[in-house]
Amino acid sequence: MVFFRRTAVVIALLALAVASAAWSRGHGHRGSSTQAGRFDYWLMSLSWSPSYCLTHPDDERQCQHKGYGFVLHGLWPQSRNGYGPQHCSTQAEPDEATIQHALAFMPSRRLIEHEWETHGTCSGLDPSAYFELADRAFASVKTPSSLTTPRSPPTLSANEVVQAFARANPGLGANMLSVVCQDGGTLNEVRVCLNRDTLAPQACSGRVRNTCRAGALKIPAAR
Repeated sequence: MVFFRRTAVVIALLALAVASAAWSRGHGHRGSSTQAGRFDYWLMSLSWSPSYCLTHPDDERQCQHKGYGFVLHGLWPQSRNGYGPQHCSTQAEPDEATIQHALAFMPSRRLIEHEWETHGTCSGLDPSAYFELADRAFASVKTPSSLTTPRSPPTLSANEVVQAFARANPGLGANMLSVVCQDGGTLNEVRVCLNRDTLAPQACSGRVRNTCRAGALKIPAAR
């Protein structure tokens, strides 16, 4: 009887450990300094600013009739299993010159600081080099004309957004990007997978996928 009780306890502890590991993989994890630079490719997240401004109307720097379309949310180290290291240990922080440079394509000081702490620290780069690379990555992907700060809401499905990006960017295939929606129906982000050395588009891992419902998306116009 004692043997069976001990076996049950061991099984329960193993199940808890497996569940904990799965949660950590799905939600990011604290990284050590040795994890910095250990990843397979970049996942670039392009945020549709008008959607952000619907829920953050008081953000004067990004909203308040600034007319932004896509802005850079982040450039994230990514692993082939679909997750990447986060929060790697470092004493480095972006200086004011780096922040001012990054504000041109990431119009939020708080976002810049957050992205460095969460993702940039695991890039293997110093803050200046990381945000310079992020600038190059952002410039390397052309926004389709239908989504270049439209003054009226575009009528596109998630698949049509993917196709529009593919047409505007030779070499960018449908398996190299995904569309992320708020509540399944409002365009939130477009995420593009990039080679870690050349920034050329590459196939995403299986966990990078569309999160939008079928049919036309709600795509707020730029203001």
